Amino acid sequence: MRAVIQRVREAQVRVEDKTVGEIGKGLLVLLGVENNDNQGDVQYLASKTLELRIFEDEASKMNLSVQDVGGEIMVVSQFTLLGDCRKGRRPSFTDAASPRIAYDLYKQFITQLSKANLKVVRGEFQAMMEVHLINDGPVTFILDSRKRF
Repeated sequence: MRAVIQRVREAQVRVEDKTVGEIGKGLLVLLGVENNDNQGDVQYLASKTLELRIFEDEASKMNLSVQDVGGEIMVVSQFTLLGDCRKGRRPSFTDAASPRIAYDLYKQFITQLSKANLKVVRGEFQAMMEVHLINDGPVTFILDSRKRF
């Protein structure tokens, strides 16, 4: 399971000119589900997302988590995070989980985040989405549940 996490001032996701989710200060999480991902991957990434200290404290040091600042979280499914671009010019998506499996783990990830009593919104699975955001910093991190990087 792979995630791109962006600290945002605000974010919005739209499908067919309709807003399906929006947040203020918090995290935008782009989530890719890989073949062989399981509940352990969900737990690891959800915990890391909630506890990652990437918000500034009173001394302007990245020392606070999204929970510490009472932030909001938007989760958007993005299978292209599993695209392998090492060969040729066209990405290979053989490492991406099937939509049925990916959707189940995507929902489980959102459920885990929701247990922190923060506002958690999501995009629309398998839809063509427009994601609007104001990246705060910019601050962006890539997480991988298998800790490959």
